[in-house]
Amino acid sequence: MVIDVREGQTLSEFPAVYQELKKNAPLQMSLWFLEASDAVLLRRFSETRRPHPLDPNLPVIEAIEQERELLAPIRAMADHILDTSQFTIHELRQHAVRLFEERQVQHLLVSLVSFGFKYGVPIDSDLVFDVRFLPNPNFVPDLKPYTGAHPAVVDYMNSHEATGKFLEHAYTFIDFLLPQYENEGKSYVTISIGCTGGRHRSVFIANAIAKHLSDKTYRVKVSHRDAEKKG
Repeated sequence: MVIDVREGQTLSEFPAVYQELKKNAPLQMSLWFLEASDAVLLRRFSETRRPHPLDPNLPVIEAIEQERELLAPIRAMADHILDTSQFTIHELRQHAVRLFEERQVQHLLVSLVSFGFKYGVPIDSDLVFDVRFLPNPNFVPDLKPYTGAHPAVVDYMNSHEATGKFLEHAYTFIDFLLPQYENEGKSYVTISIGCTGGRHRSVFIANAIAKHLSDKTYRVKVSHRDAEKKG
């Protein structure tokens, strides 16, 4: 069921109705609140050339402010808040489908994402590790063409003491944190690991953490967002 500010006066009745349904209904329920920044909303209204549905006679920015006030009680009780500012409509659909599919899984899903800071931090990150302090294979001519998954790069990274010490601390931190998330009721957590270009160090670390988690009860998914980018 989808509701928005066009519900008018009945909108104020929703929080009490939802709480009653969630308490008594035999169905499993969750409330998702979708929002975006003022700048993005202004751009979207400008691109579609549509007035704000709250009041066509108001400037869009004023209507947005009123809309936020009216929806604040619903936002406050939401089980999940999803900022759509960075998504296209197609990306949002894919993201939403993935989230709903993952909620059906009994064990926590740990999504490990390697990325390059030069291309931006993944918007859905729950945790971000910055590994730009580690030795960079990009400056080793024989290793530069490969990614952090290549055996030669793996051997290079493992040959440095800082790599082992970081992984030791990361494993301890993650092993403590994931059960806390699971106990809280989270169904998924996204751990993003970033280096400069997302090609060597972050790929290696993401794979190492995935291997560490492989013999535990979590579902583990690894993606290397920027590994094939050469820019």
